[in-house]
Amino acid sequence: MAKARAIIKRRRSVQNIHKITRTMQLIATARFQKAFNRTVAGKPYTAKLMEMVSNIARYASVRHPLIAEPKEVRKVALLTLTSNRGLAGGYNSNILHRSQVFSAEQGEQGRQVLYDVVGKKGHAYLKFLGVKIENYFKLPDEPSYAQVVELADRYMDLFTRGEVDRVYVSYMQFHSTSKQSPDLLQLLPLRMEMAAEAAPTKWHYEFEFTPAAGDLLMALLPEAVKVVLYQCFRDAAVSEHAARMVAMKAATDNAEEMIKLLTRQANKARQAQITRELSELIGG
Repeated sequence: MAKARAIIKRRRSVQNIHKITRTMQLIATARFQKAFNRTVAGKPYTAKLMEMVSNIARYASVRHPLIAEPKEVRKVALLTLTSNRGLAGGYNSNILHRSQVFSAEQGEQGRQVLYDVVGKKGHAYLKFLGVKIENYFKLPDEPSYAQVVELADRYMDLFTRGEVDRVYVSYMQFHSTSKQSPDLLQLLPLRMEMAAEAAPTKWHYEFEFTPAAGDLLMALLPEAVKVVLYQCFRDAAVSEHAARMVAMKAATDNAEEMIKLLTRQANKARQAQITRELSELIGG
């Protein structure tokens, strides 16, 4: 009976793990739905704002510093968005791998990459690798718009003062529940090509702007940078919850299969033990 007892003990342990993973799956599902609704609700605003920026830029006589390409790119700031918690499959490893590949590519071009990190997992991993981290931002899983604005203001200040020549964001872009892909977005200088994608059709008539188009652009571009960065954080949050939901579902399904297997093994072990005992009794 020793073997049967060992199998039953292991099955009990797997059943306890199954309860944990099932609970985590349900929590991740609820959080995913909330994050998904917020992300979807914010995308039309981002698209419309970028459309306005693109259209007004065609009429503006001034060149805003936030869209001005530097003469030479020597220093690049890289903001990597990772999670504070694990158990999310390959979520963090995929983002960090994308950041490392980008850093290597920039290094080959003689550019210095300044690593900024959001999330405990990314900070711990890069620290373990011995990568120099310029800034570690301790933000919650889903930072508020005000917190992201503070971060965006910091990068706009660094960029306009010439302390960095470009700013990139490495994050997980959300496509669907089953698909999230690591993406690298150039935050500064703000790419007008990205704005043009939001406004594919050009106006075929003239507008008079009050205030002037240049003044509108001066007001809208900083707002666009803040909104684009916030959308990156929103995508990262919903992707994290989706990845954890999928990972916990897989763990729950595997635990259920293992429980069935261990139940069969325990039954066979008990049957074999009973058969042995009967044989001993019959044989005297």
